[in-house]
Amino acid sequence: MKTKLLYLLIALALFACKEDDENEPVVPVIPNEEEVITTVRYTLTPAGGGTVKIFQFQDLDGDGGNMPVISGDTLDLNGSYTGSLEFFNELETPADTITNEVLEEGDEHQVFYQNTSGDFVVAYADTDKNGNPIGLSTTFESKTAGGLLTVILRHEPNKTAAGVPGGDITNAGGETDIEVVFPVNVR
Repeated sequence: MKTKLLYLLIALALFACKEDDENEPVVPVIPNEEEVITTVRYTLTPAGGGTVKIFQFQDLDGDGGNMPVISGDTLDLNGSYTGSLEFFNELETPADTITNEVLEEGDEHQVFYQNTSGDFVVAYADTDKNGNPIGLSTTFESKTAGGLLTVILRHEPNKTAAGVPGGDITNAGGETDIEVVFPVNVR
């Protein structure tokens, strides 16, 4: 009799739990949709005036299909520049300026600039509402040699992880929205 009573209590408990679960409202999980980015433009304006330098990645047919067109530029030896980074979706008409969304959601985005085999320094010149870097505005100093500059837009990085506020992507986590490598010449 005790065994039957135990089974009955277990069955009632399972049924009660199941019924409670069925009456619970189901909250749909809405994944963050990644933006389509067809164009990345990094504009460098010389600090003392002069010719504006433009680095651009453009993939007008989106992923697949034709190869993207990537153009670099030549910077002055020991030059100082103010940098402005823009993202666009040119598959939309009119073109969608993704830069505005990155700025509005600055606490959820960070741009990382990685110097590969070159001698130049990129520093953040903008911050989100928490005082952490975004990376749409920068300062850029060209030194003695050109090389490659990798620009990475991360969604939901851990902006307080070791090194991340200074631009080190190692501990950032998050998801990469786009990664572009620009050739940088210095003369």
